[in-house]
Amino acid sequence: MSLNDVTVIGAGIGGLTAALALSRIGRQVTLVERRTGFTEVGAGLQLSPNATRILGDLGLGQALARQACEPQRVVVRAVRSGREIGEVAQGAYMRERFGAANYVIHRADLQTILLDGVRAQPNIRLLMGRTLEHLDQQDGHVALGFTRSGAKREDMTSTLVIGADGAWSKTRPLIGDARVPAFQGYVAWRATIARKDAPPELAGDETGLWLGKDGHIVHYPVSAGRAFNIVVIRRQPKSAIGWSEPGDRKQLLEAFRGAAPALRKLMEAPQDWLLWSLHDLPARLAAHGRVALIGDAAHPVLPFMAQGAAMAIEDAATLMHNVQASPAAPEAALAQYARARLRRVRRIQDTARRNGRIYHSGSVMAFGRNMVMRRLGPRGMAERYGWIYDWRP
Repeated sequence: MSLNDVTVIGAGIGGLTAALALSRIGRQVTLVERRTGFTEVGAGLQLSPNATRILGDLGLGQALARQACEPQRVVVRAVRSGREIGEVAQGAYMRERFGAANYVIHRADLQTILLDGVRAQPNIRLLMGRTLEHLDQQDGHVALGFTRSGAKREDMTSTLVIGADGAWSKTRPLIGDARVPAFQGYVAWRATIARKDAPPELAGDETGLWLGKDGHIVHYPVSAGRAFNIVVIRRQPKSAIGWSEPGDRKQLLEAFRGAAPALRKLMEAPQDWLLWSLHDLPARLAAHGRVALIGDAAHPVLPFMAQGAAMAIEDAATLMHNVQASPAAPEAALAQYARARLRRVRRIQDTARRNGRIYHSGSVMAFGRNMVMRRLGPRGMAERYGWIYDWRP
C-alpha cells in the first residue's frame, strides 16, 4: 500500500482551499470526497477581507473579481416598518482600511473557482465517491479505510490527514470528539432569483439586512450581478433534514405577512425555497497527532457574523504556514495550528451567538441596539469587527 503525503477528506470550501494551499508549498495532496460529483445546490456567502486576502495570495483574485459582487454598504432595516436602522460601510472603505475586497458570491461559483485551481495543480489527486469509515494513527502515519459504491473497501495510508468533512464530520469522532452539533432553534430558508425579479429599490449594489424578533433576512446580488441571493433566518422548533429540504412557500409568506411592502414583495419572488437548520458546536478539538480538522468539522459557526466560509479559509492558510514552518515535525505543526485557531474561532463563535440574540431582540433591547448603530455610523459599524477583517496568518 502506497503512502500518501497529505490526505484531505472533504472537497467543500475548506477542503479545496486546504488542498490548493498545501500544494503551493510543494506537498503531494490526495483530496477525497464522499460525493460522486459537484452540484449547484447552495446559496450565497460573504467573503470578508480576511478571506479574500488569502484567496488572492493563492492566485484566485482575478477569478473572484469576475464572479463575485462587491456591495458598497450594508443597509439595516426593521422587518415590519421597513425603517432604516443603520448602515455598515463596505466597498471602497473595506479595501482602503483592510487592504482587500469584501465580496458576496454564490457558493457554487466559489466552489468552481477553487476546483479549477485544484485541477490545475499536478500535485493534487482528486478521488470522488469515497466515504471515510476507519482511521487509525500508527507510528509515523495514519491508516485510513474508505467505502466506495457497492460497499467496496479501499485502504490508504498518509503522513498527514486533514478532516474537512463538515459539521457532521466522520473524522472528528475518529480522533476523540464524539459530540454532535446541537440544533439552535433557527432554520435558514434560502432562494436565488434573477436579479431583474427583485424589487428595484432592493436590487442595488448593496447588502440588505432586515431585523425582527422572530427572524431576520439577508439579501445581495451574486453571480457577477446576474442573480439575487435571499436568506430568511426564521425561528422554528423543528429542524430541517440536510442542506436542501424543500420549504413550504405559503408557510414562509404567512409567517412574514406583516413585513414591510418591499420586503414582502422580495419574499414573494422565489417559487422554491431550500431549508438549512442552524446547528452549533463549541470548538474543542482542532488536531490530534497527525490529523487536523478545519472548517465546520472543527467549529460549526452560526451565520450571524457571515464568517463560516472565511473561518475555513483561514484554517487552511494557518495550516499551510504551520506545516511549511515545521516540515520535519508534523505533529508539532498541527498542535501549533490547533492552538492558534481555537483561540480565534471560539471568539468568532461567541460573537456570532451574541449577534443572534441582538438581531432577534425584543422591543426594549432592540431600541438600544438601534441607538448604538446610529451612534457608530457606517464606518464605526465596520470598525467594530476590524479584529476579524484585519487578520493575517
